[in-house]
Amino acid sequence: MNRRSLPVAAALATAAALLLTACGGGGDSKSKDSDSDKIAGADTGASKPTSPSPSASTAPGRPKITLPSDMSYTFDWPKTGNKEKDAILSDGEQFIKATDLAVTNQDPLDKAYRFYSEGEVSVATQKYVQEYVNDKARMTGKFRFYDATVTVSKDKTATLVYCEDQGKAFDLHIKTKKIDKTPVTSNSYILYNTALRKNDLGVWVTTKMISLRGNSKCQP
Repeated sequence: MNRRSLPVAAALATAAALLLTACGGGGDSKSKDSDSDKIAGADTGASKPTSPSPSASTAPGRPKITLPSDMSYTFDWPKTGNKEKDAILSDGEQFIKATDLAVTNQDPLDKAYRFYSEGEVSVATQKYVQEYVNDKARMTGKFRFYDATVTVSKDKTATLVYCEDQGKAFDLHIKTKKIDKTPVTSNSYILYNTALRKNDLGVWVTTKMISLRGNSKCQP
């Protein structure tokens, strides 16, 4: 199977409202979406570490994120030139990697994802990681994220909507090294809609998230 989706943490009514609000400003608003993904988890394997992302801030307090060499990331998120929007894109990227780091570390309470999330998303991420730990699995492959849209509000909150291509990303069973591979289909593409807020440290933490697998907006 393709790698599982990032955690979903929002009531359906709230999620639907958030999705409509965020998608209204950019991109295709066709709603030929497939089912919303459920919370899932993954586990780790000890692989050679890669260097932290060059976009990661080295500011004091930010956790160092080092992932296995069999996991490569592409964020097709061009800089906007807007300081706040670029910070949201950067912190959104770090949350994605921090979640994968928790899976790799087999630690449902890993400090990195908790640095970049709070509330519903933090609780959901813990469950997501725990399920991977229970399955003795983790992720492997190539991870691509694209078509990001950022909307900033005056109250230090924002939405970040983006797509993920899971066509070359899979779950890996740690003990057997077996990789669950499946053909690329429309369900290999996922739309994520996230809500963030700027905390007292100046970090844009993710607070809510929904994901829609097979969404028309993300199809190639």
